[in-house]
Amino acid sequence: MLFLDELPEYRRDVLEALRQPMEDGFVTITRVNAQSTYPSRFILVCSMNPCPCGNLGSRTRQCRCTPAEIRRYLNRISGPLLDRIDMHIEVESIPAEKLSETTLSEDSAHIRARVEEAREVQRARYEGTGIHCNAELNARTLAKACKMASGAQSLLLASTERLKLSNRAYTRILKVARTIADLDGFEDIEEAQIAEAVQYRTLDRKYWG
Repeated sequence: MLFLDELPEYRRDVLEALRQPMEDGFVTITRVNAQSTYPSRFILVCSMNPCPCGNLGSRTRQCRCTPAEIRRYLNRISGPLLDRIDMHIEVESIPAEKLSETTLSEDSAHIRARVEEAREVQRARYEGTGIHCNAELNARTLAKACKMASGAQSLLLASTERLKLSNRAYTRILKVARTIADLDGFEDIEEAQIAEAVQYRTLDRKYWG
């Protein structure tokens, strides 16, 4: 796992260098007299503020940034890099009164058990194919592994058209929906799983659109 905190603070050329290994699972290093390729498959997790001061969209604090400053800050992250990130999730600040609550909706042990069960489903589905999980699906294997109910397929096509999603975003939504269906215990992907997966691809439209 590769975790990049404060994503826009990294040099743009460093971030752009992630695009090939994110897409292909390997990295190529070229020097004057040689070129070498190494395996580089990883889970990328990033975090960032919505603006330089961090208060854009806050319900309790006022943003101090100008529109130009916000645009320069966000433009450090390119569209092609965003397109390769499967899920974009906005996390709001937690009110102080909720920090003292002792009840949880679901504890970590239960979540881990559900994830392990979904992983086992994927291992069984892809046994003998060289694929280990949904994230590794390619164009050749996607249709067979990600069977959709008719309503789910219609919703995905309509969302792709309405949000002007790329072909890459379409396939990533489908793989995320496949994972959600595995967690829910569904053999085929239903409308609810497509709707949830699409929801994770709309944040770039809000800030970069």
